[in-house]
Amino acid sequence: MSLAEAAAQADALAQAGDERELAVLRAQWDEEIEADARSADYRVRAQAYRSIAQFRFRQKLELLRRGLEDKSPAARGSALIALEGLSRSHPGDVNSFRPLLHELAARDSNAAVQRLAVICLKNGTSQRDTIQLLEGIASSEDADPELRKTARVVQSALKKKAIAK
Repeated sequence: MSLAEAAAQADALAQAGDERELAVLRAQWDEEIEADARSADYRVRAQAYRSIAQFRFRQKLELLRRGLEDKSPAARGSALIALEGLSRSHPGDVNSFRPLLHELAARDSNAAVQRLAVICLKNGTSQRDTIQLLEGIASSEDADPELRKTARVVQSALKKKAIAK
């Protein structure tokens, strides 16, 4: 079985609420995920980062940090997708990565990575600096139109979240 297949199985187990079998699968694939995240091949690294969310592997958050700093946009994007998935029920994950997410959203050389970073920010708490950053991106003439649109939507959602407090 490949890591991708095991990750898909882990995702199905998690959705079914089978924590015991998921824990067994995590134990079997723990070292492989770590090794694949260090691979020279960016596709292997990207799969490893993506699998962290599929396995609901909260103990691997620091490995995701490495993914967010990866030289490959595909690996950074996969790490962002994983972080977004894990942070839906744990906003603290986004909060602990906030400075790095701000950097990726504002300055990454890849527009897709920038959009994914902005999308991750929606799962965090409403903080003034994030709302201001998103406002700046949304109003920037130089920013990619899709990035500006995403920043506007997330900024609006965070403002609503702040008001609801």
